[in-house]
Amino acid sequence: MKKLLLFCFLASYSAINAQTQLVFVYFTDKPNKAAFYANPQSELSQKSINRRTSLGISLNDQDAPIEQSYIQNLQNLGFTVTDYSKWLNGAAVNATPAQINTLQAQPYVSSVESFAKNTATVPKTAHQDKLNSSSESQKTLTVFDYGSGSAQIDQINLRPLHLAGFTGTGISIAVIDAGFPNVDTGSAFQRMRNNNQIKAVYDFVTKTNNVYSTSISNHGSAVLGAIGGYIEDTFVGSAPDADFYLYRSENAVGEIPEEELYWIEAAEEADRKGVDIITASLGYNTFDDTRYNYTYANMNGTTSFIARAAEIATNKGIFVLAAAGNAGLQTWHYLTTPADNAKVFTIGSVDSTGNSSGFSSYGPNSAGAIKPDASARGTASATTTNNTVTSVNGTSIATPIAAGGVACLIQAFPTMNREQMRTKLRQKASLYPNNTSQMGYGILNFGSTYNQVLNTSEIVKKEKFAIFPNPVKNILNVASEGDISSLEVYDNLGKLIRKNNGQKSVKVEDFPKGTYYLKIQMKDQVFYEKFLKE
Repeated sequence: MKKLLLFCFLASYSAINAQTQLVFVYFTDKPNKAAFYANPQSELSQKSINRRTSLGISLNDQDAPIEQSYIQNLQNLGFTVTDYSKWLNGAAVNATPAQINTLQAQPYVSSVESFAKNTATVPKTAHQDKLNSSSESQKTLTVFDYGSGSAQIDQINLRPLHLAGFTGTGISIAVIDAGFPNVDTGSAFQRMRNNNQIKAVYDFVTKTNNVYSTSISNHGSAVLGAIGGYIEDTFVGSAPDADFYLYRSENAVGEIPEEELYWIEAAEEADRKGVDIITASLGYNTFDDTRYNYTYANMNGTTSFIARAAEIATNKGIFVLAAAGNAGLQTWHYLTTPADNAKVFTIGSVDSTGNSSGFSSYGPNSAGAIKPDASARGTASATTTNNTVTSVNGTSIATPIAAGGVACLIQAFPTMNREQMRTKLRQKASLYPNNTSQMGYGILNFGSTYNQVLNTSEIVKKEKFAIFPNPVKNILNVASEGDISSLEVYDNLGKLIRKNNGQKSVKVEDFPKGTYYLKIQMKDQVFYEKFLKE
């Protein structure tokens, strides 16, 4: 009987669904925006306002809250309204053609846009950029600080920023994903919990705070682990001291266009809280109902609702990263949205040798913008989801590794224009000025970007110095116009192995052959140089 009732319910739902479509109702204005401008903190946190101030970004009407009486008017017409956007200034409802006509006739409605873009069937690919586990490490014996995360940290040359003290402290990252089970209990996230680095959580799918449920996907846990996971002497993420806002927008069970709205709502909430970064390891091009499928022509950065909202987020000073996708070996091998937006920093995947991962999706976007922007390791990358280190594949994991690097860079240069930062990251990637359709401008190089900004910054002037010889056998010397307070040598795993005070040389003859980092303390400035021991 239950099965029969369920079948009847589904059949009834399908008949109704065939007559309706998900549409977005744009409102004409925001009547109460003056009250917002008079008191911005009624809608935005001080941290959000501070981000705008430091980056020279003015408040605008998008920042004002949506008019609640318009929402009520839609409900009075018989529509169920659960999702709406202040940035786009409207709400989503399911409506028949006749109801759409009624909506368009309302004085507070400027237009109605359907989520349905195409009637043709698009080759199907997973809309969530899924992680594939390649191995599980139950036995972790390494004694080094970074442990299993060392190779992926070094591939993007992030260690110099960590050594300089930039580990994400004070930088807020919104992880918008599919679920975060075990983050509230797992030992890999204990340091994060102890340090109060999880600032807020919300599930925009169910409209609850239950993002830790073990019944939902742990995709977000793996993404979070790559940035902030920490297991002593075993694994360290790319920004272990950052703060996190954990938002669920993705229901891994189904593929519905409402998930774009959930993401938009999460991004707006992230902005209210004042986050610096949004990292999104998900993307869309097909849905269970093929009416809502996108074609490659739609991947132009402005067609999808989520791409439009992602650009608005960047205009608010948020650094938005998105995974290119894992469709490189599929019929649909292109990137998905919101990775198609030109202002979103799209991340492709490479392996340990620096070659593109076969699964990494192809750009450019259909408007010709180079995508992905750059790449990080996504083949056999290390992360944590509970208590141990696991190895996974996907641009899903490459993206948070890169996001952690961005957090460290923003900590180092908090007032740097974000578009300028994106440009410098592209320019210092491994292939620049060339690019490929899978790797973009190449593998990110945060250390080189950091040094370039130090050299050109109007705030921080780098004193002239040089280290020699390099490679070195016995004694490494520093020639400098200024006084040197101390020299510290770190090995390639981030361990301090020698320190000299008030000297311009350091003995390295007893060091094993390999790569090392020299920390040069000069007055109130600190610089880092890599050297090779022969």
